Amino acid sequence: MLEPTLLDRAIGYISPERAEKRVAARQRMTRAATTRNLYEAATLGRRAQGWRRVSSDANTEIRIASRLLRDNARDMVRNNAFAQRAKSTIAHNVVGAGILPQVKSDREPRTKQIGDLLRKHFDSTDIDAEGRHNLYGLQSLAMATVVEAGEVLIRRRVRRPSDGFALPFQLQVLEPDYLDTSRDGILDNGNAVVQGVEFNLIGQRVAYYLYDRHPGSIFGNGALVSTGRRVSADFVAHIYRVDRPGQVRGVSWFAPVMTRMRDYADYVDAQLMRQKIASCFAAFITSNDEFNGVEGVGGDGTIMPNDGSSPYPIESFEPGMIERLRDGESVSFATPPTTQDFGPYATETLREIAAGLNIPYEALTGNLSQVNYSSGRMGWLEYQRSIDSWRWNMLIPQMLGPIEAWTLEAANVVTGSSEPFGLDWTPPRREMIDPVVEVEAAAAAIRNGLSWRSEELRKLGYDPNDWLKGIVEDNEIADKFGLILDSDPRNTTLRGASQADKDAKTPKLPQ
Repeated sequence: MLEPTLLDRAIGYISPERAEKRVAARQRMTRAATTRNLYEAATLGRRAQGWRRVSSDANTEIRIASRLLRDNARDMVRNNAFAQRAKSTIAHNVVGAGILPQVKSDREPRTKQIGDLLRKHFDSTDIDAEGRHNLYGLQSLAMATVVEAGEVLIRRRVRRPSDGFALPFQLQVLEPDYLDTSRDGILDNGNAVVQGVEFNLIGQRVAYYLYDRHPGSIFGNGALVSTGRRVSADFVAHIYRVDRPGQVRGVSWFAPVMTRMRDYADYVDAQLMRQKIASCFAAFITSNDEFNGVEGVGGDGTIMPNDGSSPYPIESFEPGMIERLRDGESVSFATPPTTQDFGPYATETLREIAAGLNIPYEALTGNLSQVNYSSGRMGWLEYQRSIDSWRWNMLIPQMLGPIEAWTLEAANVVTGSSEPFGLDWTPPRREMIDPVVEVEAAAAAIRNGLSWRSEELRKLGYDPNDWLKGIVEDNEIADKFGLILDSDPRNTTLRGASQADKDAKTPKLPQ
């Protein structure tokens, strides 16, 4: 309970009601301040100085910062080995050799028909509007662009049947620079445009405003890119990591570590320059005689005076020998600076950078010197969770989902049939740390009903249909030539005994 102040009492003589409200208001302010102080980070004192407290939404922040972050990230990837490594290791692990489609249909002939079309189109460079990549190369390019620039656009380019493609469309990968961010605001029809992305009245994306050319190209300032053209959202896939609700565009993944990576690069350069300067001086000759110049011995052993007035001839160090010491002269050798603090600083800084990128330190640096089986497995499992999140929560729904819809539409045109089909996506093979243990665990899970064979095959990066086809073909060849192999469970048990004689100690081989 607050005690009334002298001013409170004075007001109370004139207006008791106003004085009561004043005291009550002060009590509410005191309680609010006390509650706020329960959170140390919510205080406004000296220790809290430097916080950038803003209440703007994600799009306001991105509007100001995205281009600068994107350009800085590209500069780092061009010139910083660890930035390039981070970008490539994420793309390689998320996409690898490619996320493969598997056709799902009610009829086997339809499955085979669509599968043949996909192999012809997706496995060749026909799918790429620039003719450089197959579908899996485009996946990797898109994922790498997302890491560096924060987002990427995939534009569907419809082609004529006469162009000769198995499916009449191609994909064009566009950097986010193609978005005309000057298109912002409310349109006459009530739709809202946010940084080049148009939304209808119920919040659905309906269009993108795209330049014809990259604004930073040699023709970037020409009339062709002065204004972005409106492209229906049915023809564009927009891929980025959503970090905040309502976020319309992506931010470079290097944003949290960009300053730290730059500081680290500057520190390495400073250390290198320090050592270079120190190595330029091997020894110095001092004398009691009067001499107007100063001479020193360089790293190559040559004594270099500062002018031509030295009475001494040019001299040099020979291996294991110093030639001259006159009366009153002495030689002192340079002591190069040590680098004993460099290792700990580099390790801790690179660990912080790896944490900011959600990748293991070992994946960022390639340094496996401190890894054993347990730590390696724990690090890999944690990295695998991040990979699964990026893959299943971002790349597959945002890129491969639209591609599936475009494929269905194109296949209906080519085949003349509207019979439905779907695509399941199989990620690349996950390398095992201990194959014996992990295969036994997978077999036990299948046997106990905790998983199923197709699911375990997909985890390993195999298409279950291809696996089944391969098994059938191998069995037919073995039966044709009368081969009975230990690995064939149709004929031998797990211990190698013949299935025809389960009580036998050893397998019975054909004569």
